[in-house]
Amino acid sequence: MNPLTHRRLLLVALVAATALFAGSVGQADDRTPKAAAIPKREGKVKANGITIAYEDFGPAGHEAEAMLLIMGNGTQLTAWPIELIEELVRRGYRIVIYDNRDVGLSTKFNEAGAPDTRAVIEAKLAGKPSMLPYSLDDMAKDAVGLLDALGIAKAHIVGVSMGGMIAQLVAADHPKHTRSLTSIMSTSGNPQVPFPANLEALSKMPKPAPEGDQKAMLANAVKAIQILAGPAYPPDEQRVRDLIVRTMKRSDDRSGMARHNALSALGLYEDRRAKLKTIKAPTVVVHGAGDPLISVEGGKDTAANIPGAELRIIPGMGHDLPIPLAKTIADAIVAAAVRAAAAEPTK
Repeated sequence: MNPLTHRRLLLVALVAATALFAGSVGQADDRTPKAAAIPKREGKVKANGITIAYEDFGPAGHEAEAMLLIMGNGTQLTAWPIELIEELVRRGYRIVIYDNRDVGLSTKFNEAGAPDTRAVIEAKLAGKPSMLPYSLDDMAKDAVGLLDALGIAKAHIVGVSMGGMIAQLVAADHPKHTRSLTSIMSTSGNPQVPFPANLEALSKMPKPAPEGDQKAMLANAVKAIQILAGPAYPPDEQRVRDLIVRTMKRSDDRSGMARHNALSALGLYEDRRAKLKTIKAPTVVVHGAGDPLISVEGGKDTAANIPGAELRIIPGMGHDLPIPLAKTIADAIVAAAVRAAAAEPTK
């Protein structure tokens, strides 16, 4: 592995470790009174041999088609913007969000320790067995297990960042559970896709805060989220701070972060193109033109390898789910769902 690749892999770890809730926490759920009006259920279930914490919004049971939203690297379910959830519920869908394994209130794998991201990638490229306690395939099985536990036979699968990688694997390997796929700010695993998208921007990421320095950690996380979001849709700083504090109170166990960091980095190099070509579910790929982390070429390559996939590039959007774009993102998700409904046999 050349020095540049090493540098990029180390940058992956730095970005993820600093932006504790990277992906969409920058403008996520503020739990307003309006949000509380949405029908909501929450709990924990046993699925794929672990415990998964979830929240379930909108119509219950089989009253509406379900959408399963999969969050990214090290990010709790609280990172989903309530405005996006509200928009999807308003359009008649049941929305399920959850904590991935090793995050939030779901099962932790602390006994596995903290892996060395660079060593994990080197082992992968050398054809050696994985050094991690679980894989993206395991996390795809978690998603399917959650659907089974909730009695949902099929769902529209939506994933962001590393969650997009997981969503791709759900659609490829578990087609009977998949109505449609929306892959957001993710990539195909093609090693030729440039990474990171904007090295200059990410070089400004703050260094990890000293252990136990909550004030510095909070300040660093806010700055990291602002860098990831980009200048076109700057997140509200106070909202970011409030959410980070609230999320930490929900679960301050960040021990799984190093394992998620390594797995996310591995996902950039695990070529999924052959699997993507097998996906038959209607698919929409969404990517921000201003994403400084995962290049828009990753979105283009994902769409190019999924038969019939539609690519939607959003001007100005970074590695974030901005509140002003909630309707635009919902439009993309629903477009895939509508295509799926049109393709299903009439009952």
